Amino acid sequence: MTRFLARPATQVAPLMLGGILHGRGTSLRITEVEAYLGPQDPGSHAYRGMTRRNAIMFGPAGHLYVYFTYGMHVCANIVCGADGEPTAVLLRAGEVVSGLDEARARRTTSKTDADLARGPARLCVALGITLADDGADLATGPLRFEPPRHPAAVVASGPRTGVSGAGGSGDYPWRFWVPGDPTVSPYKRSAPTTRS
Repeated sequence: MTRFLARPATQVAPLMLGGILHGRGTSLRITEVEAYLGPQDPGSHAYRGMTRRNAIMFGPAGHLYVYFTYGMHVCANIVCGADGEPTAVLLRAGEVVSGLDEARARRTTSKTDADLARGPARLCVALGITLADDGADLATGPLRFEPPRHPAAVVASGPRTGVSGAGGSGDYPWRFWVPGDPTVSPYKRSAPTTRS
């Protein structure tokens, strides 16, 4: 797994589609991701260098980078690339393939099973991922990542969702998803900022 991930996120991200992420009592097939490339990427948490929050992004590959956002959501990334290069793949959506009852119990507001892990915060809830999992080694469990045996036959790409500024523009088409899959989250442009 580490060898699979030891490349920049933009190369790894589309190849992760169809891979399996094992959580606590649940597993899902990854259907949507976004790549982030550190200092050359204005959308990345590591754009301005290392902080206590983003330190896990700097390696080694194969660990989980978990962060809190909007004051209420937990999101998770899989760290990629070489040590010292802060590159990671945000897990945006997936299809629960085992532990469906557990995922339903965690995501009681989901109206359908396709909605259980549609979006990065929902994905974390469905898998039981918390802030305590920041830095978790995905090779040793209990959270584990299995690369797909075969790459997705068709992959769509476009701008990342909800990213403000240049990082959310068409210059960074680093959101990758399985087209037509019902678990893929809807695209949302970042809200424009206003000046008073």
